[in-house]
Amino acid sequence: MQYQLAWFAVLCFSFSIQASEQNTSQLSIPNLDNHVSIDGVYSEDEWTNAAETNLNFVTRPFENTAPPVRTQVKFFENGTELLVVFIAKDPNPQAIRAFLRDRDTNAGGEFVGVKLDTYNDGRLAYQFFVNPLGVQTDSIENEMTGSESSSWNGIWDSAGQLTSDGYVVEMRIPLRLMNFQESNEIKTWGVEFVRFYPRVDNYRISQVPFDRDNSCNLCQMGSVSGFKDAKQGANLVLAPTVVAGVNRNRDVFGDREWDYQRNQEVGLDINWGITPELTFSGTLNPDFSQVEADQAQLNINNNFALFNDEQRPFFVENEEYFSSLQNLVYTRNINAPDYGAKLTGRVENHSIGVFVANDVSTSFLVPGNLGSSVATLKQDSVNFAGRYRYDYSDDVSLGLVTTVRDSDDYRNIVNGVDTRLRISEQDTVRAQIVHSATDYAPDLFERFCNRDCSQESDFTEAALRTQTQDTIKGLSYRLQYERDTRNYFLNARREVTEADFRGDLGFISNVDRQLYVFGGGYRWWNEDSWWNRIQINGDWDITHNDQGELIEKELEAEFNITGDLQSYFEIGYDQRTRVGLRENRASLAIDGNTTQFEERSASAYFEMQPNGLIEFYGFLRVGDRVDLVNNRLGDQVYAEQGVDLNIGTHLRVSLDHTYSELDSAEQPLFIANLLDTRITYQFDPRQFLRLILAYSDIQRNADNYAIDVQSKSRDLGFQLLYSYKLNPLTKFFVGYSQSAFDNDNLEELVADNQSVFMKFSYGWLP
Repeated sequence: MQYQLAWFAVLCFSFSIQASEQNTSQLSIPNLDNHVSIDGVYSEDEWTNAAETNLNFVTRPFENTAPPVRTQVKFFENGTELLVVFIAKDPNPQAIRAFLRDRDTNAGGEFVGVKLDTYNDGRLAYQFFVNPLGVQTDSIENEMTGSESSSWNGIWDSAGQLTSDGYVVEMRIPLRLMNFQESNEIKTWGVEFVRFYPRVDNYRISQVPFDRDNSCNLCQMGSVSGFKDAKQGANLVLAPTVVAGVNRNRDVFGDREWDYQRNQEVGLDINWGITPELTFSGTLNPDFSQVEADQAQLNINNNFALFNDEQRPFFVENEEYFSSLQNLVYTRNINAPDYGAKLTGRVENHSIGVFVANDVSTSFLVPGNLGSSVATLKQDSVNFAGRYRYDYSDDVSLGLVTTVRDSDDYRNIVNGVDTRLRISEQDTVRAQIVHSATDYAPDLFERFCNRDCSQESDFTEAALRTQTQDTIKGLSYRLQYERDTRNYFLNARREVTEADFRGDLGFISNVDRQLYVFGGGYRWWNEDSWWNRIQINGDWDITHNDQGELIEKELEAEFNITGDLQSYFEIGYDQRTRVGLRENRASLAIDGNTTQFEERSASAYFEMQPNGLIEFYGFLRVGDRVDLVNNRLGDQVYAEQGVDLNIGTHLRVSLDHTYSELDSAEQPLFIANLLDTRITYQFDPRQFLRLILAYSDIQRNADNYAIDVQSKSRDLGFQLLYSYKLNPLTKFFVGYSQSAFDNDNLEELVADNQSVFMKFSYGWLP
């Protein structure tokens, strides 16, 4: 352990730092008092004396080639707003893929936009995109984590109009939406103007070329100088909310009488730009229920908890300020708070994110190395997360993270430090080490026993992991190296999560494990044929527990190719040695207590978007898979397939199907089907009507199980939702949802829960 920590420290702090090559594409932005009507109609008078640039480089899928279409951009600022117009030409305007969609759902169609790095340091960029019909998408791109968060929302104006030779998009972006250093000096921001042009290929067109031998994208943006008089101005938004609904549920095995609950709540959301660099957001008496149902997932032959994305606005807003190498902040753990407060922002080289929220109950994962379980305490809790990052230079960052969950009989505290070192344009090292201290409720151990924990068969892994009255303490650390060049890439990763480590505000489902991963791949590029990239890649990993006992060893290899009609094809092979269930359930030992199985499987994946009407995908995996109920090797067929149909401008139909079949002991074990259907009619950019149907059907061969199981299990979820959004803060929802299920004790699907709900919020700028 001491050797490993020393290795960690040496790699973190002994690299020499090389200066990144500066991008020479520089623009100047004038300060004008022109009046522009944001209507999607270009008028030369409105854009007199505006700066101009053209998008002359296809950066994907080709390497800085000449674009097939002409795109002119004009822009200026007036001290409080940035105004931009895109004049997008098209030799075949009938082929423009423009659809009416909900906000932040422009993927797959054509759109233009601007990316702004207001600190010009290649770490974060605000993104503002608009499609030809005026539908907005905004997000934040985080170079530090390699992620994009569309959960960030701002209130800004845009309009788009189709023309006889293309389309025009106009944008008015208040500067107060973004964090920046306010001063009376000329400022230089990173900027990129972008057009996505989907045809046979999906062309990404920019005003700056990109070097594929440089793994940092935001570092290669152009720059724009000006904004001398840029001011934040008033940046306080109050959004009162009203929620009303009726829910009823019943015991379908009892008298089937409905039990009604009514919900009428008034709440308040606050967003305040304290300074140009710091933003405060708060919520009082919020309704944190989700408006839209989660994407359905099939959960069978799986011992670990499923992950669902956060969708609630308070938590997803500025969530990138809390991200780090490990998933230590997963706010879906907070179920029903009465209040929440958050402070995020950046001052010079210092970035900070802090939030606190209570919860009327407390749920958290109890992790293990062969499975995880969810614990729920009927106790109020206070939840806190703090994240700080210091950017010493463009290439060196140091961070701190703290999370706390505290209730009457339970507490979890996590503290950690992390770093990111960009050694060169191709090489990056990331590292993080965190420590936790946890006190469990006295009776938690008993809750996870199948009966009374008096016999060996009564135990579960979660019971063993919580069988203590003392404070448990543990470490978890990650060390990761990546080299990404134009033609090849390499990666190596070391992960250690000790048995007593808990990250209960995050999504840490696996502990008592030590992992090595080594991988890489090679790419071939082409611009003169039906394919534009071929790649081969693979990795090898091995996992032990803290006692050095083997849990898993895996070798993976993949071959993939991208080509015309926005197509992608991949084939893969996987060979894995893994252990099954524990034979003595009262012991956490692996050696002498588990059986090793050899799994081999082959897979194939394919996706294509041949035109604006249809896009589809399919995945198939065939091979060995451990039967995790009966602890034996079986034969699995697993498939996923889906299709999205754009029927005209307004209607979108999405169908996703999952199929899983497992045969064990030369007999059928189960066949599972899951269908997720979403039909959306978008009246205009502000309002839509959506129907969601999620249906699962699991058929089991009960005679082939060593335990008692239901031979059939069916679930049906239904939701009908109407949404009207004037902007991200002023919106109205009304909907109906219902769930039903069926098993061996029922003759048909029977509804067990129904609800009608309404939610209204109004964004008020005092």
